[in-house]
Amino acid sequence: MDTSKSEVLHDVPPYIRAYKDGTVERLVGYEVVPATLDPETGVSSKDIVIMPETGVSARLYRPKSTPTGEKLPLVVYFHGGAFCIASSQEPKYHASLNRLVAEANAVLVSVDYRLVPEHPLPAAYEDAWQAIQWVASHASGGGAEAYLKEGVDFGRVFLAGDSAGATLAHHTAIRAGKAGQELGLKLRGMVMIFPYFWGKEPIGLEVTDPFRKAMVDNWWAFVCPSDRGSDDPLINPFADGAPALEGLACNRVIVCVAEKDILRDRGRLYHEKLAKSGWQGEAEMVEIQGEDHVFHIFEPDSEKARDMVKRLASFIKRE
Repeated sequence: MDTSKSEVLHDVPPYIRAYKDGTVERLVGYEVVPATLDPETGVSSKDIVIMPETGVSARLYRPKSTPTGEKLPLVVYFHGGAFCIASSQEPKYHASLNRLVAEANAVLVSVDYRLVPEHPLPAAYEDAWQAIQWVASHASGGGAEAYLKEGVDFGRVFLAGDSAGATLAHHTAIRAGKAGQELGLKLRGMVMIFPYFWGKEPIGLEVTDPFRKAMVDNWWAFVCPSDRGSDDPLINPFADGAPALEGLACNRVIVCVAEKDILRDRGRLYHEKLAKSGWQGEAEMVEIQGEDHVFHIFEPDSEKARDMVKRLASFIKRE
């Protein structure tokens, strides 16, 4: 791609550059691997189009084997990437989800939602909502994916995501709560892995690390040039006008944060406010010491990454 003659409109390191001529250059997260049978875990996967009108697809993961007639929990997963990079086919995400599926013995749908800047927000939020509606269509016997209808226990459906994907999970759970029985699906729980929440007024590490605070401010200003800035309810669940947490449509939530992550204190605050809200559910908190944001994606073989995946799998498997 020759961008030498085009003026840079937005430079958002280390992720992406957008040029005045409309060209978008993703610096990371653009690699893809095919869906296949993973020899290490025995997990198989395939890609499916779930919204033909927008072209949004998903990667469907199935664990190695299950007894005949046994129905498994279903995880609907949203990848991270600050809303502007990565995909359900990205190699590190593919490897990570193979491990989670094997450990949890669950079916997983990894949603390949549309990205900024080609598709401005709230497109990704709408895609997340459409994806859970697509899943719900199978619970009532409709839907085009036979394995979901035959192999999934729709009484055990979980929303999950890391970073921006955790933000999408939260908003989808809130919207599901508002929809109530009209959705046709009851969510069992939500897995929040290093959630990407933000706000104008610094807290915790944001106070002592103004450089990274400014960097995250810049990311959000790029993906959502709102007059509310970092207090837009899309990214700040406690901003004026944000939906109340007690509306979450699930009864169990686990929030994972990392000690060195600039987003750490927002995840802590989310857990704290959720536990103190009128939400009638159980909220768990996990903090990984000595690690930074989404370390498990970049260091999947580390002991802490394996332990974290086991903890999340246990949360999903618990009755």
